[in-house]
Amino acid sequence: MSAVAMDFLQKYAPVVADQFVSMNSTQAQNTLYGDVNLESLNWLERTWASYYIWMGNPVLATGVMSFLLHEIVYFGRAIPWLIIDAIPYFHQWKIQPDKHITKEQIWKCTKVVLITHFTCELPLIYLFHPICCYFGMATYEVPFSSIGLMAAQIAFFFVFEDTFHYWAHRGLHYGPFYKNIHKLHHEFSAPIGLAAEYAHPLEVLILAQGTISGPFIYCLFRKDLHILTVYIWITLRLWQAVDAHSGYDFPWSLRHIIPFWAGADHHDYHHMAFTNCFSTSFRWWDFSLGTDAKYHAYKKRLAAAKANQRAKIEKEENERATQEGLEAERMVLMGGPNKIEKIKVGTGKKQ
Repeated sequence: MSAVAMDFLQKYAPVVADQFVSMNSTQAQNTLYGDVNLESLNWLERTWASYYIWMGNPVLATGVMSFLLHEIVYFGRAIPWLIIDAIPYFHQWKIQPDKHITKEQIWKCTKVVLITHFTCELPLIYLFHPICCYFGMATYEVPFSSIGLMAAQIAFFFVFEDTFHYWAHRGLHYGPFYKNIHKLHHEFSAPIGLAAEYAHPLEVLILAQGTISGPFIYCLFRKDLHILTVYIWITLRLWQAVDAHSGYDFPWSLRHIIPFWAGADHHDYHHMAFTNCFSTSFRWWDFSLGTDAKYHAYKKRLAAAKANQRAKIEKEENERATQEGLEAERMVLMGGPNKIEKIKVGTGKKQ
């Protein structure tokens, strides 16, 4: 930052100015790790400490690392799905094989996602370090938590986020919220991995609370959470979100290993049919509350189809589900109450 800008901040916003002051390496090591024997740490922990010492500013170091992590993981997971979609061999596992995304749609999606990342998420990510410190989360500190503790914490975060997302997502399908916020995300009736965060800024902020509030709530009760664990959790959550929007269900997809895992098979139906399947990671909320009835009826009809008629039946069922979804969306956009439960299973007719 230039000297003029720093002088301005120090005069009019000293608290903000303090966040941009950097220490030299000696000062940083003495301040951050004065009582830590760095030689006793493992390679990753030493590298972690070296990074914070090199940056000389924990707030800036955490902010840069957090934003780069998000961008690298998100696009690093989404781009391979675009490559897969361009290879005809993989289309045998495409959930909606008759729907194809154009280059124009991909470019529009990319622009919206990048604008949201830089204008909405970047400022919040920069504030991540002070917020973590406020809640008592370890950031630059070493050593890290044990693998067992990390696994338990991440399991809690998954369950919390899935619960939060289910109810927030259902709320976003209510008339005014859908029309003014969530409708943008549903432009993709056959989603792609890149569209996982193709959403209105308010939706990004709302649903992000499920991802980040879990760690902060955990910190209210225990003070043994390290930001590295949160980074691992966010990485897994981004993978889950991108994969759920991939549009592909492979024989080796996680849902075939973990029966209650949602996956693309589950979420793709939500985009296709508009109603049903509101969860993210797990299926139990939809199953418990019956918001997957249409999905199960759809899967049952596909399973009953003869092998030589499977492709034809699947096409017909997908077309019917899409039309039902358009009708359900139209009713929500009319401004009345949410009519999700008013659609008779498997018909598209109002009860």
